[in-house]
This record gives sequence, C-alpha cells and structure tokens, in this order.
Amino acid sequence: MKSKSIIILIISLLFLIIILQNTQVVTLQLFFWKIEMSRIILLILTLLIGAVIGYAVAEIGAGRHKNK
Repeated sequence: MKSKSIIILIISLLFLIIILQNTQVVTLQLFFWKIEMSRIILLILTLLIGAVIGYAVAEIGAGRHKNK
C-alpha cells in the first residue's frame, strides 16, 4: 500500500471511532435557525463539507499550476 492510502485508512478509522462515541442529540444554532440532530450526522456533514472544500481548493491550485 502507498503511504497516502495508509494515512487515509488511519484517519478514516479514527473518524469512525469518534463517530461511534458521539451518539447524543445536539442543537445546532446558526443565525436564526435552530436544528436538533444526532452528533453523528453533524460530524459526517462537517467531514463532507471539509472534503468538498479541500477538493475545490486542490483543483483551483492545480489549475493555476497548469496554466503557468
């Protein structure tokens, strides 16, 4: 396995452990909205949003290097 794959596997396992230990219901208050959801769902949404932002930033950076 490549080192990148091993790092991704380790991070995924750590995230899974964190998710399984956080099953409580939390209240998310954003501006004037108040949403109650499981902490697991909030963590997964946060991970997905971070992954999308990371991918977008990487693509923008790759596009800049490609044009030079």
